[in-house]
Amino acid sequence: MRIRHWVAGLALMGLAGTALAQGNVIAERREGLKRMGAHMDAIKPVAEARGDVRTLVPRLDDMLTFFRGLPNLFPPGSGTGDTKARPEIWQNFADFQTLDARLVGQLETLRTAAAAGDAAAFAAAYQVTGAQYCGACHRNYRAR
Repeated sequence: MRIRHWVAGLALMGLAGTALAQGNVIAERREGLKRMGAHMDAIKPVAEARGDVRTLVPRLDDMLTFFRGLPNLFPPGSGTGDTKARPEIWQNFADFQTLDARLVGQLETLRTAAAAGDAAAFAAAYQVTGAQYCGACHRNYRAR
């Protein structure tokens, strides 16, 4: 009898650990996405003013690191709780990954222009980033 209780206890601990891990991944992606939004907000006035875009390289590096790992923050079963993630992410995960990869490519374009100090190229690339790249994912995979 004790063995069954012990096994049942381990199973419950495993379920609690899974729930905790899912809560952590949800919190991690929420925090990361808020940070990415803050980066975009900080980048916007520099791009619009065609200021010194070289100062934006660290922000773009953080964005690249985050978005390269974004699909890993959406493991199966992490769609419930304090999240705006829509079920379509897991139903169309390959498309979600494709949109993320496109955003990473666009961020690489922005980083290249920023590192070169090319404010005009940066401004042109930035202008389409939000609507065409961020917005594509938000429209399909983020609840309002």
